[in-house]
Amino acid sequence: MTSLDNPLDSLPTPSERRIALRVTPAAERALRAGHPWLFEAAIQTQSHAGQPGDLAVIFDRKGRFLAVGLYDPASPIRVRVLQAGRPATIDTAWFRAQIQAADAVRAPLRQTDTTGYRIIHGENDGLPGLVLDRYDDTLVLKLYTPAWIVHLRSLVSALETDLPAQRLVLRLSRAAQAREDSLHGLHDGLILRGPALDGPVLFQENGLRFEADPFHGQKTGFFLDQRENRARVEKLAGGRTVLNAFAYTGGFSLYAARGGARSVTSLDISRPALDATARNFGLNLGHPAVAATRHEQIVGDAFDELARLNAQRRRFDMVILDPPAFAKTEAEAARALGAYVRLTRLGVAVLRPGGVLVQASCSSRVDADAFFQAINRAAAAAGRPLREIERTGHALDHPVRFREGAYLKCLFATAE
Repeated sequence: MTSLDNPLDSLPTPSERRIALRVTPAAERALRAGHPWLFEAAIQTQSHAGQPGDLAVIFDRKGRFLAVGLYDPASPIRVRVLQAGRPATIDTAWFRAQIQAADAVRAPLRQTDTTGYRIIHGENDGLPGLVLDRYDDTLVLKLYTPAWIVHLRSLVSALETDLPAQRLVLRLSRAAQAREDSLHGLHDGLILRGPALDGPVLFQENGLRFEADPFHGQKTGFFLDQRENRARVEKLAGGRTVLNAFAYTGGFSLYAARGGARSVTSLDISRPALDATARNFGLNLGHPAVAATRHEQIVGDAFDELARLNAQRRRFDMVILDPPAFAKTEAEAARALGAYVRLTRLGVAVLRPGGVLVQASCSSRVDADAFFQAINRAAAAAGRPLREIERTGHALDHPVRFREGAYLKCLFATAE
């Protein structure tokens, strides 16, 4: 991937002219309650047109300050709130304060042989529309709106001061990449600081070693949000045969192996992902339990392969179902629940009596209670009622500070 000496030098500076907005009473209430988004439909008056990254100041009906945030004229989320309640100067010092506060929350992780984790979780850490992940000496900054582009000089300066690293990689969401005219020459996979990178980066998670591809990998290279659920699997895996569906690069598989699983089967539709799984196992052969675990790989669609395994009468003591998001919009939520129900039935069909089912959802559009109810009902309808062990949510490096920010839920249960 490319690396330029000073890729930020060509960026324009943020406009000094602030956009003044008046909003609906409902939007006033939401902003006062701490919601980080202002939608286009909630704007009643606007002082002038703006460009992505202009600062918009939001006032209430009496002309009092409500919030200031990043303006994006092409997004239904017209303003992403940076500061609410009290006016503030949005500059490098302000960014440093947010970064320092977010980093302090993650301090406990640095005591756990963990060098891969999320440092900034967007709106939930006061920096809406971006995430920042650490993979040892490489930081990966992912932007979900071009509104951040004109502020990158200040933001990167703050990162270099408070989070020194060998390398800083820029990732852009698909929606941001589609707005090429607002990117000012920047592109997905650009190295903003540091040397070029020819292969994956290595990092540790609870003492296990993994590789991550910060250029092509899912999210920023790894599913860091499942770290604590992986650790729970490790504690439950001893002596069991484990099936890890939607295995990706084998995070759950490796934890199960270190936990003493007799065998682990990693199932994924992607051969490159399973190749990475094999490499990750190779990185951890120094752990006797990992070296002793028989590891099998199956390439294929999880739904099809689960049905095939059942037809072959194969059974496992633990089945892990961690699919990608089935619902990206509210309209897809009902269909997603149907997919989770089908997946549950397929999962319990290959699970031995008394075995452990681990089933997760990363769909924010699917309500947690509805998800857990659907799993329990599907298992009961299949004649395999569940005895719940635990319901889990977000890890400390993926905090939730507004309703739409909650997406991850996971059920641990035994099946009769």
